[in-house]
Formats: sequence, C-alpha cells, structure tokens
Amino acid sequence: MLKNVTRGTVVATRVRVADTFWRRLKGLLGTTALPIDAALILRPCNSVHTIGMRYAIDVLFLDKTYRVVKIVGRLGPNRLAAAAGAVMAVELPAGTAAKTNTAVGDYLELY
Repeated sequence: MLKNVTRGTVVATRVRVADTFWRRLKGLLGTTALPIDAALILRPCNSVHTIGMRYAIDVLFLDKTYRVVKIVGRLGPNRLAAAAGAVMAVELPAGTAAKTNTAVGDYLELY
C-alpha cells in the first residue's frame, strides 16, 4: 500500500516495486491498462518514458525521503518525463494524483 501521509489518503493499494534493471526496463510495457488501485514504483529512477504504451499515466517523482518533487499528470503515450533530484518514480493510473490531492512537497509512505 502507498499512502500520502501528508494528506492522509491512500494513493494505491496494490504496489509493485521494480528495483532491478530488468524490472525497470519492462515497467508497464505490454500492459493494456493500469488497474485503478495499482502503482509501479521504479527505483532508482529519475526519468520515465511511455514509448510503446497505449494509455496515459500519472507519474510522481520522489526524493530519497519519499517527498514528492514533481508530478506529471496524464503523461500520454510516446512521451518522456524527468525530475532533477528524484531517486524514484511512481507510475499511477491517469488522474490518481488529482483524485488523491497529492501535491509537490507531500510525503508518501510504502507499507
């Protein structure tokens, strides 16, 4: 589970962590959709791409303390996004950041 401890909201209940080269390389490629309650955490990671994907995602870039340093909402297919100072990225269904009121500066916690 991934919680926004600043806002007291649940960001995702089903979380996968991609912390090896091969898991990060695969990411969400080959998937048709990201379930509404799911998240993929890529670490280490300070940039993502949606090349080859068919749907938009939200991306939260986090620093080493799990503080949100950048939010990219509704990143469409075949796009790139990066954040200076980020050490991990959280890929979420499009609209999740707004729905959970997640903002830059918020702290997240992985359970």
